[in-house]
Amino acid sequence: MTESTLWTVARIAARAGVARHRVEYVIDSRRISPIGRAGIARVFDARDADFIIHELDRIEADRLKTQRALGTEGGAA
Repeated sequence: MTESTLWTVARIAARAGVARHRVEYVIDSRRISPIGRAGIARVFDARDADFIIHELDRIEADRLKTQRALGTEGGAA
């Protein structure tokens, strides 16, 4: 994401293909501050959006690794 556009939680979620609450979890747990607000929406720059998506990917990889180790692949997540 090299665009100089602003990223909302919903836009980051759509880009990552995940639910908004997962993006909100990463933002809150990693203490990522928005660069501003547009109305009530928090907005983030492209660098923060990339980091959030990276963290979402890492969380998913860890989840799959744990499932494989426990032999629960393909089960409900």
